[in-house]
Amino acid sequence: MKRTLCAGVVVLALTVAGCGSATSPASTPTGSAAAGTTKLVVWDWKSGEPYAASYIEKAKADFAKKHPNVTVEFVPQPFEQYYTLLGAAMQTKTGPDVMLFNGGGQIRDRADSLLPIDEYVAEDRSRLAGWEAFAKDGKTYAAPVTLQGHPIYYNKALYEKAGLAAPATTWDEFLANCDKIKKATGAACFALGNKEGIGPQFWLSGLGSGVLTPAEYDAWIAGQRDWKSPHVKKIFEMWKEAGDKGLNNEGANSTAMFTDIFSVFNTGKAAHIIGLMSDIGHWKDFGEFIGPDKVGVMLAPTVTQGATPSLAYDGGIGYAVAKWTKDPKAAADLVRSLTTTDALSSFSAEAGAIASDTTITAPQDAPAVGVIVFHLKTGKPALHVAMDSKTIDLMGRLSQKLLSGSATVDEAVEELAASDQEN
Repeated sequence: MKRTLCAGVVVLALTVAGCGSATSPASTPTGSAAAGTTKLVVWDWKSGEPYAASYIEKAKADFAKKHPNVTVEFVPQPFEQYYTLLGAAMQTKTGPDVMLFNGGGQIRDRADSLLPIDEYVAEDRSRLAGWEAFAKDGKTYAAPVTLQGHPIYYNKALYEKAGLAAPATTWDEFLANCDKIKKATGAACFALGNKEGIGPQFWLSGLGSGVLTPAEYDAWIAGQRDWKSPHVKKIFEMWKEAGDKGLNNEGANSTAMFTDIFSVFNTGKAAHIIGLMSDIGHWKDFGEFIGPDKVGVMLAPTVTQGATPSLAYDGGIGYAVAKWTKDPKAAADLVRSLTTTDALSSFSAEAGAIASDTTITAPQDAPAVGVIVFHLKTGKPALHVAMDSKTIDLMGRLSQKLLSGSATVDEAVEELAASDQEN
C-alpha cells in the first residue's frame, strides 16, 4: 500500500477534512442548473471563509472561460449541519449541482447520488494526488482539493525544558518521556478533544501504524479487518490507558476538537497532539503560537515488533457532481476549475493547507512541513478513512464511554466489529 509522490508534493491550498470553522447558515437553494442555461449551484463549508475568496475567484474565472454564459453560486453551509442538509437535498434531488465532500466514508456512503467523473478528469490524474479517498468500486466521484493526514506534533520547547533531545521511538519510552515532561513542566502528554467523538479517528490513524503489522495495516485498508487481532484491541487499550493514567488534558470528553483543543497545545498545556496536515490544527496554526522552529513532527512510537510507523494521509476534501444535475459536463468543468494549479496555489500563504496538486512547492520557512513532505513519500492511507461513516460514528460514542469508564475495551471492539461487518 506504499504510495509515491512527485518531488515537492506538498502544496498549499484551501481546506481540510472535516475541520473548518463553520460559516453562518445561508439560504438553501432549490433546483439545479438546466442544460445549456445560466446557473450552477455549489455547496461547501469553506467558500465563505475570508482566505477562500481568492481561491473561489480564480476558480470562477477559469470556469468562465469555458462557460461564459453560466454563472456559479457558492452557498456555504455550517459544517456541523452539512451532511444532514446534504442528505435532505439528496432525498429530494433538488439540491446543488456541485458539492464538497470529505474523503472516505462520507462520500462513499453517498455515491449512489453522485455522478462518476472519471471521463472528465483524465487529464488531471497525474497532477493531483489523493484520488483513492473519493473512489468506490473502481469509480471516482470527486476531484481532490487537499491532502489530509494525521501527524503527531510535539512542542520542542517543552521537550527542552524536560531535558529531552528527541521524541521516543517506542511506546514505553514515549510514556517515560511524558512522565518527565509532566514533572518538569506540568504539561499533559496529549491534547485531546473528544466532545464530538472525533478523537478516536485521530488516535487510530495517528498511532495505528505503530501497532498493526504492515500486513494487518494493508488488510485493514483493503476492507479485510480482523477485529479479533490483539493488535487491533491494543489500539483501543492504549486509548483507555491514556485516559486512565491521566495522559490527556482534563475534561477531554467535554472539550471540542474544533477548535478548543488546539489552544491547549498552542498554550503549552500539552506536549503532543495528533493533529492535521491542512488548514487548522496543523503546522502553520501551531507555528503562529509556539514558533515555527518549536513545532516538531514525529511518527507513531512502535508498540508491536515488526510494525512500520508511517504518516497516515489521504485525499482530504474534494468537489463532486450531483447525479441530478442537468448539465453534467458543465458541472464537471467547474470541479476541474476548482482544482487548477492557479486556484490551489493562491492559498499557500493564507490557509497553509497541503493541497492535492503535486506541482506546487512547499514553503521553506516551516521546518515541520519538510518533515511532513519527507514522510509523504512512504505514507499510507489513514485507517479511519477506510471505515464506513456509521462505524466511525459508533467509534466516537464508544470512545467517550471508554474514557468515562462506562464501557470496556472488549465491549467496544465487539460492537465495532459487528457494525463494520454489517456496513
